[in-house]
Amino acid sequence: MHVTPVIFICALAYATAQGPDHAHGCTHGSCYPATGDLLVGREKSLKASSTCGSRKKEPYCIVSHLQDEKKCFQCDSRRPYDPVYNTISHRIENVITTFKPHRKKSWWQSENGKPDVFIQLDLEAEFHFTHLIMTFKTFRPAAMVIERSADFGRNWQVYRYFAYDCASVFPGISKGPLRKVDDVTCESRYSDIEPSTEGEAIYRVLDPSIHIEDPYSPNIQNQLKITNLRVNFTKLHTLGDNLLDSRVEIKEKYYYAMYELIVRGNCFCYGHASECAPIDGIKDEEGMVHGRCVCKHNTKGLNCELCDDFHNDVPWRPAEGRNTNACKKCNCNGHSNQCHFDMAVYLSTGNANGGVCDDCLHNTMGRTCEMCKPFYYLNPSRDIRDPGVCSACDCDPDGSLNGGICDGHDEPSLGMVAGQCRCKDHVEGPRCDKCKSGFFGLSADHPLGCQACQCDPRGTVSERPPCDPVSGDCFCKRQVTGRSCGQCLPEHWALSHDLNGCRDCDCDVGGATDNHCSMDNGQCRCRSHMMGRQCTQVESGYFFMALDHYTYEAELAMLGQGCSVEQREHQPERPATWTGTGFSKVPEGSSLEFSINNIPYSMEYDLLIRYESQMPQDWEEVRVTIVRPGPIPTSSPCGNTIPADDMLTVSLPAGSRFVVLPQSICLERGISYTLHFEFSRSLNGNNVLIPGTTAANILVDSISLLPRYSSLEMFIGGDPASIARKQSYERYRCHDGAKSVARPQISDVCAKHITSMSAIINHGALACQCDPQGSVSSVCEMRGGQCRCRSNVIGRRCDHCAPGTYGFGPAGCRACECSLEGAVTRFCDQLTGQCPCSQGAFGQRCDGCQAGHWGFPNCKQCLCNGHAEECHQRTGACLNCRENTGGDKCDRCANGYYGNPVLGTGNGNRCQPCPCPDGPNSGRHFATSCHQDNRNRQVVCNCNQGYTGSRCEECAPGYYGNPSQPGGRCQPCRCSNNIDMSDLDACDRRTGECKKCLYNTEGPDCGVCKSGYYGDASRRNCRKCTCNFLGTAQTQCTARDECVCQRATGQCLCLPNTIGLTCDHCEPNYWNLASGRGCEACGCEPNNAVNPACNEFTGKCQCRDGFGGKICTDCQENYWGDPRIQCRACDCDPRGIETSQCGQKTGHCVCQQGVSGVRCDQCARGFSGQFPNCQPCHQCFGDWDRVVQNLAVRTKTLSERAVEIQNTGLTGAYEKAFRDLEEKLARAQGIVNARNTTTEAVSSLMELIEDLRSQIGETTDVLNHLEGDLTSVGNSNVEASNELSVLEREAKELNLTSDQLHRQLDILKNSNFLGAYESIRSSYNKSRDAERRANQSTTTTPSTVSQSADTRRKTERLISAKKDDFNRKNAANKRALGDLNAKAQTLDMKKINEKVCGGPGDSPCVESHCGGAGCRDDEGNRHCGGLNCNGAVAMAENALEKSKHAEKELNIAMKEVEELFHKVADAKTKAEEAKGKAQAALDKATNTKNKVERSNNDLRDLIKQIRDFLMQEGADPDSIETVANRVLELSIPASPQQIRHLAEEIKDRVRSLSNVDAILKQTQDDVRKAEQLLQEAKKARNRADGVKSTAETVKRALEDAKTAQAAAEKAIQRAKVDIGETEVRLAQIESETSSSEHDLNNAMDRLGNLGRGIDGLKLKRAKNSMAAARAEETATMARDKANDAKQILDGELTDKYHTVQDLVDRKAKTVQEAKKTAERLRDEAKELLKDAQDKLQRLAELEKDYEENQKRLEGKARQLDGLEDKMKAILNDINKQIQIYNTCQ
Repeated sequence: MHVTPVIFICALAYATAQGPDHAHGCTHGSCYPATGDLLVGREKSLKASSTCGSRKKEPYCIVSHLQDEKKCFQCDSRRPYDPVYNTISHRIENVITTFKPHRKKSWWQSENGKPDVFIQLDLEAEFHFTHLIMTFKTFRPAAMVIERSADFGRNWQVYRYFAYDCASVFPGISKGPLRKVDDVTCESRYSDIEPSTEGEAIYRVLDPSIHIEDPYSPNIQNQLKITNLRVNFTKLHTLGDNLLDSRVEIKEKYYYAMYELIVRGNCFCYGHASECAPIDGIKDEEGMVHGRCVCKHNTKGLNCELCDDFHNDVPWRPAEGRNTNACKKCNCNGHSNQCHFDMAVYLSTGNANGGVCDDCLHNTMGRTCEMCKPFYYLNPSRDIRDPGVCSACDCDPDGSLNGGICDGHDEPSLGMVAGQCRCKDHVEGPRCDKCKSGFFGLSADHPLGCQACQCDPRGTVSERPPCDPVSGDCFCKRQVTGRSCGQCLPEHWALSHDLNGCRDCDCDVGGATDNHCSMDNGQCRCRSHMMGRQCTQVESGYFFMALDHYTYEAELAMLGQGCSVEQREHQPERPATWTGTGFSKVPEGSSLEFSINNIPYSMEYDLLIRYESQMPQDWEEVRVTIVRPGPIPTSSPCGNTIPADDMLTVSLPAGSRFVVLPQSICLERGISYTLHFEFSRSLNGNNVLIPGTTAANILVDSISLLPRYSSLEMFIGGDPASIARKQSYERYRCHDGAKSVARPQISDVCAKHITSMSAIINHGALACQCDPQGSVSSVCEMRGGQCRCRSNVIGRRCDHCAPGTYGFGPAGCRACECSLEGAVTRFCDQLTGQCPCSQGAFGQRCDGCQAGHWGFPNCKQCLCNGHAEECHQRTGACLNCRENTGGDKCDRCANGYYGNPVLGTGNGNRCQPCPCPDGPNSGRHFATSCHQDNRNRQVVCNCNQGYTGSRCEECAPGYYGNPSQPGGRCQPCRCSNNIDMSDLDACDRRTGECKKCLYNTEGPDCGVCKSGYYGDASRRNCRKCTCNFLGTAQTQCTARDECVCQRATGQCLCLPNTIGLTCDHCEPNYWNLASGRGCEACGCEPNNAVNPACNEFTGKCQCRDGFGGKICTDCQENYWGDPRIQCRACDCDPRGIETSQCGQKTGHCVCQQGVSGVRCDQCARGFSGQFPNCQPCHQCFGDWDRVVQNLAVRTKTLSERAVEIQNTGLTGAYEKAFRDLEEKLARAQGIVNARNTTTEAVSSLMELIEDLRSQIGETTDVLNHLEGDLTSVGNSNVEASNELSVLEREAKELNLTSDQLHRQLDILKNSNFLGAYESIRSSYNKSRDAERRANQSTTTTPSTVSQSADTRRKTERLISAKKDDFNRKNAANKRALGDLNAKAQTLDMKKINEKVCGGPGDSPCVESHCGGAGCRDDEGNRHCGGLNCNGAVAMAENALEKSKHAEKELNIAMKEVEELFHKVADAKTKAEEAKGKAQAALDKATNTKNKVERSNNDLRDLIKQIRDFLMQEGADPDSIETVANRVLELSIPASPQQIRHLAEEIKDRVRSLSNVDAILKQTQDDVRKAEQLLQEAKKARNRADGVKSTAETVKRALEDAKTAQAAAEKAIQRAKVDIGETEVRLAQIESETSSSEHDLNNAMDRLGNLGRGIDGLKLKRAKNSMAAARAEETATMARDKANDAKQILDGELTDKYHTVQDLVDRKAKTVQEAKKTAERLRDEAKELLKDAQDKLQRLAELEKDYEENQKRLEGKARQLDGLEDKMKAILNDINKQIQIYNTCQ
């Protein structure tokens, strides 16, 4: 027992080191109760499954020495052990330590021969278990298991397995070592059979050898915790006799017996108690370890496993070291004394607090009673622990959420305020007791509190609540009505978010019947044929009238005495200044009478007279009388008219074209009137007639009835709208715009007013009524109703021809084209087109002479020799000559006739047919003409082509036929143009068969090539077949040079596998054309050849490196090996070999005599000296050689022995000794196993043991000797490794040498002509790139040059197209400006003061802020216009400012054009510089070319000499190698530096050519910029012209008022006449075209849309035409300068650029030739480089052989290492056996 205290102290050492400082107890950290024996006081809790003598007395024996007398005893455990009365009781409680004297006399013992026995300790609580110690009386168990339970026996876990042989007893259980404290392993040290008594078994839960980082971790604590402990004994140790004898007596000595069992541990309190107390019902004994903890750290429970009441703020945890992990008291703010732990709360607080209070008081709630219950809030003025901290909410339950719940506490981040009420969505206020803005009717039943105002947001005022919060009535906008503000007021529509809510209907005062419109879409109620929302538009085919719509032409009026109609022709390019077809010329004292019966509306009309004065003085008096059909009823609209109102007088100013009568006339609808104009006096008393004139007259154009705006209700209604319309109508002088024929563009304001007037006067829109023949479309212009007339058609309805035209119809009218020389006037009859001719003129146009005369206008008689009556009117050439004559005067015979038809030549004036052979029209006339020979009077025929003979009766050579037969003719021979046309026999003259084909052709038509020729016979290109005799089928050749081919393509018939047009080469992968049987397959080995192709002539395949032979099935010359696997280069030293070819199979070099070695690079045995100078050795070498040979034989024998040992092992030599040992051991085993062992047998056994020991000693000596030998072998292995290291270093040096050779080879490669070739190729590429860019700049589209040319052509076309038009418009503008200037002189400034200055004309200057005529400012300057003044002066000043601004922009544009011109000049200079640089580059390139050609010629000669040398039959490999080395040492004449320098110069010169592109690009940008400036100038000019046109419009409007009034009066009369004629013509047309009316109407409808689009284009053209003309004139200078710039580009710069391009082309061609030369040199140099590459390949093969040898040596070394390991293993086995035998007793 002396060992037990030591073990106990060691077991506690670890726990003591890990425990807390007990000086502080449980206050400052974890604490633990004292450790003790858990068996003390627990005898009843300890039990065993088997106890000797538990039921009766049982015998048992012991295993002892032979000298012990008593070996068998009895046991009786039915009663407890007593040292005096019952010493044979061996119950389990005997193992508990008592420290009594009889400790060795009491023990526990199991039943005999029972292997499976267990001992179990059941504890009443959880305990810490540290270790276990068992002391046995008999053998320790051969196998046992220690188990534990931590749940009172429900689940068991194994602590440790113990076994003598773990592998067999507990298979699969690890034998260790331990890596973790909870590893389950099997241990053998406590299971040996020795000692036979007092053997111990120890188990520690925490092995001291394993470091534990955290002894308080759950894993460690769980490992120590137990409630039950069990030791299972599973196998007994025996001496083996039980296996041979199964008697009961044998088993009586085999059982388990234990002196003592110690289970150390302590009360398990998780570090929260330092002592333990007895559990209720458990008796307290001295030294007993109790199970109930006396808990600290606010814990409770049997093992302190729970937190104490109201201490659940943190989770319960075991104490750990200095950390008590005490349970924390809950915080309930004084409102509760109960709580529980919630892990979710604990985690959410970051492991800070997890206690949740239960049953909170004082209206509180929450985890710590920190919140108030619903309907209460946390009073911020009170402490959280105050019982009255929660106050009741004060919220209106009707308007609050959740019945009046308020915010329970302050939370700024969530917007919560303690006590604040949470209102419903539509409620607000501190108590939620009123509706929000936009809602009304607070109610508890409503889920949102209040109802939303049912207001239309579009009609509700936005600055205030939309409705009343109580009643819900909406507050509407000004033009909206209804409870919900969802309706517009009358005369309004479009309810929207506008300020007023609805929009005015704003129906047109004339187009609509009233101002009411639809509420939905605002559609007004329109008058007839009006449309649009506001009724401001007309339907298709209708129009608004112009003010002068009711115009009456004077030429259609009733003319007085002396009056005449004077028509005037319209000029297409000039606007007409009159209406209708012309004028009525009225002399003084005469009259005109107009009938008017189409008054549309009863009202006042202004009478406008349009005229042209023929005198410089005014026409003094014109009397106008309105003749009414009867008296005027007083109830009629004109009832206030008196007779004096119908008698008017007016004068016609000479400087005007129109005049308006000063007094209006009242006319009524539906009544016919007659207006009588009497032109009574033209001169006053002070004027006289112009000399030469008989009487005064005037040209009257027309009269017009202008509706007087002051008679219409829309202007005089008195309402603000009427007043505003009247003011704007007068302000914009809308009434004056209709007076002049050439009127300006009407303003939008006037157009709107006139549109309304037209709709009122005509009760809607007027029908266009475009004439279907004279108009293009049935749709007319919306304003004025002008139809789109066809060519030369006039009139609003396009219903008659313009003066000077005729033939009214669907195609328009045609011009009369009356001759100015032969016609009286230029006007013709409009139906027939007949011009009125003067005397002597004839024809419709009066442009010719009468029949038989010519030479208009000086007509002469035609001279036609009596053979014609008419001649050409201009030239006098006779027309339609008779009697087979011809010529201008019928003075010669026609073709095919002969004779003399001239008058006065006698009987020979008849023309007779040419007999060739028959006359014309006979079918047998083959001559172009004939004549009669003057000498012999024979007729000579001029035959047609293809005919011959005196009468053209035969076919000419090259023609065939039978012209002698009727219908016969001569045709060209169809011989494909392959005969001689002059040869009579070239073709048959009757049949046309070709007989003499030329140009290698044949066939009936010479249409194919002859046999042996090919080509296109029709093009005379038949060529001889050039078939290769060797590759062509022999059947196609009659001789070597005579073969037949395909006649069209020239393809010869090739032999098999032969291709080409002439069968001159083999197919790919075929050869041997010379065989004459076709080409043979190459048959190259696919794995060894580079490709399947071979030499076409030799059949030699191109083999991969290392392979050779014709088809690459052998190794290459100077290579060896199996070609199917690998070919290696022969690595032989050329100085020691007989031949360079090594053994084809082995690779052995063929050495010279006296040389040896793998490479033949060392002296052979028997020779001495330094290789290659090897000399035979002395004669004594033979003697030593024999000795060495004997040693070699012995070495070989040893090697074979080593191989045998390797195969059989080292034990083979000692098999006999081992067999002897085994026999003796078997004998010893037999003796031991014998049942009746005698003394003699024992003595024999002892002798055998001694003999075995001696033999084992001898064997040990032998093994030690072998170990020494192995050590020697190992040393030799180390020496061999050192030698291998030396070889490795030498190999690395060889590798470095090889790398140096590679680098030198690269230097050689770079220094030869290939480097020059690369430089030249680079220069060529750059030159080609420069050429490409230069070509692109001229040939590609668009390019700089092409763009410049296009721009120039466009500019020229524009100038030529607009020049005449511009000149005409400029002249017209000048004339118009003169007219306006004259009219301005007659204007009365007082009347237009308000229009000009913007103030009333009669206002004093002091009161008028706009000033006026005669007004001056404070400084004495004239004052007119100003701020807020709408007069013409203010508008003109604004226009002037805009014009000045436009002028500045134009000046800036002109400056930019000047800059552009300078840039173009700079571009020209740069182009000159580029030309010089290009020339220099060309010269430099030429010099370079000459140098390169000279160098190439020299190098080519050298290569030719080398090739000749290599092709000689006597050239040996050494000589070839020498020549190759010398070639590699050569370099081209120019050094690499010189070549690079030369290449850089070429590169610089070529690069300099790119300046041309830069110049062109810059010039292109300049041109583009000039074009942009031109466009900007045009735009600026347009803006300026727009401003100017505005000012001129105002000016013309002021000046033309009087003229327009006069013209209106004329228009009225002329319109009356036109209407009458129109009605008559319409009646005629309707009667004639009734059948086609439907079709025409359909066509007109389809053209309607097109008409409207064209009308819009016409309007735009009218606006832009004047502006465009002036912009063109302003931009002329800029365009001229741009043209100059483009001419420069198109001229000199383009020529110079072409020059540069030619230079670049020549240079590129030179570089291309240099490239081809360099490529040839490169190909020739490849062969020279190949030899050097072969030598490098040989060196690589040697390196591979060396590496293989090194690998073999390493393999041998590894084999030796393996043998050494095997020897060591055998020695270990022998040593183990020796130890076993030594320990046997």
